Amino acid sequence: MPAIDAPSPRGHSSGPLPKRDDDRDEDRDDAADEVAADETPAEDREDGATRTGAARSTARRGAGTTRSRTTTSRSRSASTRTTSTRTTSTRTTSTRTTAHRSPGRTKDGRDADAPRVPRGRIAAAIAVVLGVVAARVVRLPHGEKVVAFGRRVRARVVLYLDGPHPESLAPAALRWRRLRRTAYAAVGAMVAAPVLAMVVGFLFIPVPNADDAVESQLNTVSFSDGTVLARIAPGEQGNRQKVGLEQVPPPVRFAVLSAEDRSFYSNSGFDVVGFGRAVWKNLTGGTGGGSTVTQQYVKNAMVGDEYSLMRKYKELIISLKISQERSKDEILTDYLNSIYFGRGAYGIQAASQAYFGRPVETLTPAEGALLAGVIQAPSKWDPAQNPDDALRRWNYVMDGMVAQNWLAAPERAAAQFPATVPPRRVTGGVPDDDRGHIYSAVRDELRSLGIDQDALVTQGLQIQTTIRPEAQREAVEAVRRQMRDQPQNLRTSAVSIDPRTGGILAYYGGDNGAGLDYARVEKQAGSTFKPFVLLAALQQDPPIGISTEFDGRAIPGRTVRNVDGADCANCSLKRAMTLSNNVVFTALGNRVGPQAVAAAARQAGISQPMNDPNSGISLGNQETTAVDLASAYATFSNEGMYHRPHLVARVTTASGEVLYDDATAQGEQRIDPRVARNVTEAMRDVPEYDGVSLQGGRQSAGKTGTVQSHVDSENNDAWFAGYTPSASTVVWVGTDDNTPIRTSDGRPVYGHGLPSEIWKTFMDEALDDTPKQTFGAFTPVAGTDPGDTARSTESSSPSPSSTSAPSSSAAPTTTAPPAEVPAPEGEEAPPGGADQPGDAAAAAPEGGENADAPAGADPPEN
Repeated sequence: MPAIDAPSPRGHSSGPLPKRDDDRDEDRDDAADEVAADETPAEDREDGATRTGAARSTARRGAGTTRSRTTTSRSRSASTRTTSTRTTSTRTTSTRTTAHRSPGRTKDGRDADAPRVPRGRIAAAIAVVLGVVAARVVRLPHGEKVVAFGRRVRARVVLYLDGPHPESLAPAALRWRRLRRTAYAAVGAMVAAPVLAMVVGFLFIPVPNADDAVESQLNTVSFSDGTVLARIAPGEQGNRQKVGLEQVPPPVRFAVLSAEDRSFYSNSGFDVVGFGRAVWKNLTGGTGGGSTVTQQYVKNAMVGDEYSLMRKYKELIISLKISQERSKDEILTDYLNSIYFGRGAYGIQAASQAYFGRPVETLTPAEGALLAGVIQAPSKWDPAQNPDDALRRWNYVMDGMVAQNWLAAPERAAAQFPATVPPRRVTGGVPDDDRGHIYSAVRDELRSLGIDQDALVTQGLQIQTTIRPEAQREAVEAVRRQMRDQPQNLRTSAVSIDPRTGGILAYYGGDNGAGLDYARVEKQAGSTFKPFVLLAALQQDPPIGISTEFDGRAIPGRTVRNVDGADCANCSLKRAMTLSNNVVFTALGNRVGPQAVAAAARQAGISQPMNDPNSGISLGNQETTAVDLASAYATFSNEGMYHRPHLVARVTTASGEVLYDDATAQGEQRIDPRVARNVTEAMRDVPEYDGVSLQGGRQSAGKTGTVQSHVDSENNDAWFAGYTPSASTVVWVGTDDNTPIRTSDGRPVYGHGLPSEIWKTFMDEALDDTPKQTFGAFTPVAGTDPGDTARSTESSSPSPSSTSAPSSSAAPTTTAPPAEVPAPEGEEAPPGGADQPGDAAAAAPEGGENADAPAGADPPEN
């Protein structure tokens, strides 16, 4: 029998089948020949030499069974080796084969150049995959050496598991040896892997400089194309003053340790239990885990706050290295000088100034406990934000100091929760122009996404917005160009949204980035609410189509009037929308009901509550913002598909972790596409009628809106809202104090005027290089196509469209909302007619907003 250096792997992972004594000699010969085959030089195998183990068959006699054994002979020549075939006699009832066969032959005696595929579908699949991989590897440079190395490794593994003479063991003993040695290897790997990881970490992970690490955590806000919109320094890093540990009163130091790490001076720099808990939470999908002051210092100042095993690994390595290189006092000093305390304050000195207006040397134990308490969650524990939570946290820190003998019990009993100075605005690089409003809106949106102020100042966020730089530039330029020579008290906002995504393309809330953001200021909408009245009518059962005619003539003595030129006797709803006829839409709103109008507005995208609406809602006595109005009109443009208006497209940390990605956000089909297209059709003629058609014949739809002032013949707010298939844009013009708005030549500002001119200027420039898109095919929901209403001669030439009831500073009016005028007894109420409209007087809110138009005053303009 040839000597065995390394047994070849067996065909069955479960080991040999139980054998009789006379079978074991046969298996030993098979195993020896298999090892010899593995050790055959590669060149011999490539020349076609085939080696097989000696074959033997056994004979057993039993009742009705005959077996015969024919031994094989082995012959060799100088250049080739051949093997004799094995002949196995058959038995009458059953046939038995040994557990292992020579890889050179199949059981039916045929030569097998490739390894025999193991039994079972999974094993066969694995064999096929390995065969394909091996075939590809062989074709690579030095592929044969790789395959040969793999075979040697395989042989060593088998030798380790089975031992040098596995044939001398019983099957059960061999299985036990394999299990035992596998367990030894697993335990060794579990011990060696962490040790190896620690060695690699110590060699290749550097300890960052705390100052550089904190200073580099800039938040970058970018446009949609990646160009920088603003770089925001977290907090007051430039004014951060480092102090020595001796300058920090001992009670203040102990307060910090009481809040964050009571065993700081006795632990090794990291909490083994806390670290294990953090690892377990990461593996099971949770977050968090206990940390020492050293780990807190490393996490917040050096490796970031990403919830991942890699971050915990780096934190552990750096914590250990710092603990080896620096004393506890040095670590505590670095921690106190770099940790974030909220209110834009990095370090204990900046925190002392931000909360108490005094240097750290003057802090009392109670004041130190307040600062220590806010470290864990600055936004949550700041007494200016959450006084009750801050008090509970302060008590926890103070009680901990007593428990650790760092504060005397009588002194604790006498301590009072300290008062802090009011927070002040920290710019940190926030632009002071129109981009400042974008950043503020982005910050608020991040908060709604669960990314709070603490993340903004500790994680070096990379925030990509939906703002297109060229669109933002055109919006700002359009406003400045049209408002350049206008009165200084006028204020403007402009918002443009992509209807297909909800992404805000341009956002202008005013030139003062630190002032009021007019894009988010709620103002009465005027007649820009009329499309929501039409939407409610189109969704009635049966629907009221845009070709339905009403008598749009004002009735003497009624509150609702039209602007000059807006009266029409037989006025389709599309014509009434073009003229902005108040009488028709008041009648329509009364017919469908104020609640239905409010529901339609919310359905399209208006987020304001609109509680207890009355008939004045038809003329826009409800408040909204430029953002919401642009979003609602975008829903019409996008055939009823609503997308949440948003500025944030993607957020990543400095370490590359993706915190948010809007790419997967889905829209919501809120309105039937055919109904939305009918609303669009009703507004198609408005831009042409008001003289603001887009250049090149580009299709658009829109609506003017003006809110009348309590001062006769004056207005408070003016709107223009319009859209194409690729952009929904809203422009507002008003004042800070609801004073009358006038142009430089003293004329009142209407929706048809400055707002529409800004809208046209922006849309023409922003869409200049984009394809001309068209709205989808128009099919009336009910009735017929009313045709072109912009050139109709039924009424006079274009004039400012009318608005909601006027605002007033007088005492509120309490007129009850009128009901729809009933039809004569026995008759069905017609869609129009002289008696149909009814009175649109609306209950005015406190302060006179939307008070009824005074008798004899000019009619409200929409």
